[in-house]
Amino acid sequence: MKNELDGVIERLLDAGISLPEATGILERGMIGGALRRADNNQCAAAKKLEIHRNTLQRKMAQFGLGNGRPRRKPPVPAVRPRRRKSGAA
Repeated sequence: MKNELDGVIERLLDAGISLPEATGILERGMIGGALRRADNNQCAAAKKLEIHRNTLQRKMAQFGLGNGRPRRKPPVPAVRPRRRKSGAA
């Protein structure tokens, strides 16, 4: 396995692919492969990759894989929270 990876590294360097590009290629490939092996079950794929399911979904959206969800800000509450009463009643 190590010899195969060494060969891939040499080919990437010969092709002039930068480290960020190579990292993206590897991440996209591993995520796609894990999803295929898990029959698109995101929980199972995340466990196989040893990452959190939310991280998997974010990366899926980043790489355009499946139905990953982009990150959203939580909604702002419509009602202000009540203040606690101070002092004895």
